[in-house]
Amino acid sequence: MSQATLAIIAGTGQLPELLARSAAEMGRKVVLVCFNGYRPEWRRNEPLIEATFEKPGALFKSLHAEGCKELVFAGYILRPRINPLKFDLKMISLAAKLLPKLKMGDGATLDAVKAVFQDEGLKIIGAHEILEHLLAPRGTLTKAKPSKDDLNDLNRAKEIVLQMGVADVGQGAVVAQGLCLGIESIQGTDAMLNFVAETSDNYRPDEEAGQGVLLKAPKKGQDWRLDLPTIGPKTVENAAKAGLSGIAVQAQSVLILGLEETIDAADKLGLFIHSYDAEGAEK
Repeated sequence: MSQATLAIIAGTGQLPELLARSAAEMGRKVVLVCFNGYRPEWRRNEPLIEATFEKPGALFKSLHAEGCKELVFAGYILRPRINPLKFDLKMISLAAKLLPKLKMGDGATLDAVKAVFQDEGLKIIGAHEILEHLLAPRGTLTKAKPSKDDLNDLNRAKEIVLQMGVADVGQGAVVAQGLCLGIESIQGTDAMLNFVAETSDNYRPDEEAGQGVLLKAPKKGQDWRLDLPTIGPKTVENAAKAGLSGIAVQAQSVLILGLEETIDAADKLGLFIHSYDAEGAEK
């Protein structure tokens, strides 16, 4: 991998920190880009570019001044409320193309943002290219194993997430006893699991059957460099609070942030983590 200066568009969550640490261990210079006043608590001595959505011209000038050649997106960034009165000249030139995309699905939005950065000569790489060792390995990773009921729910969730991807909506769903208890939208996985925890008790009448599976998978045809699904210890905790039996992820297609910690959390809470192949049904 090139040793060019790496810019991390850093949102909330654990992923930006893991990327920054791993890149530094590779001997790479890392620059953080944070929007609208966000400052990560984990930051050490990495240079910080404070950016606003309305002024991409200033951002690009700073990136070039730092010698950035490569860029990675990481963490959750709330969709902005754009104020046209604050536009710089660069944003004025981009507005006609970019702003309509912000009102579409995540895929369309990220593709438009990707094009803007690439037009500035910045190469976009994926988090998985740096954190390849955190991609979910195939198989059941925990002491707990999915039951036949759980595998049925997993297969049903796969169908739902596939259709969600076609509609460019989200990357996750919860299914219990054949019923969809929640789908991931712009609010994210944690919000979906909180919704399931608050609303789903009446929809799991059979206490002996599977109590639900959270499934995470990338959208079909999705650019992994922009929005690869992730889970971590917090996902496991929220899945347990929602009363689920376990978590399913597509093998080699989902990042597990803190692999050992995530598996350990699942073992302590009695949940399974099962990594499945994209093709075919689980049996």
